[in-house]
Amino acid sequence: MSRVCELTGKGPMVGNNVSHANNKTKRRFLPNLNDVTLISDTLGRSFKLRVSTSALRTVDHRGGLDAFLARAKDAELSEKALKIKKDIVKAQATA
Repeated sequence: MSRVCELTGKGPMVGNNVSHANNKTKRRFLPNLNDVTLISDTLGRSFKLRVSTSALRTVDHRGGLDAFLARAKDAELSEKALKIKKDIVKAQATA
């Protein structure tokens, strides 16, 4: 399973461990991912997603999954999140 957030596209970063003697060795900074269940108010369904904690805070700040996906760029979203976004837009258009 890849270590990438499904809502923001945040993935591993590369950096150095620096010792007291200033020796540098490569390391990876992994995103803090959690498996969460988010509820869409428009669709009335819940969705299981693998989301970073910073994205989860942003979802709460923007007022839920529907509001987050409305403002999110399609390039950052996973295929699963894109499908949810398209379903929400279609449901809002018919309602």
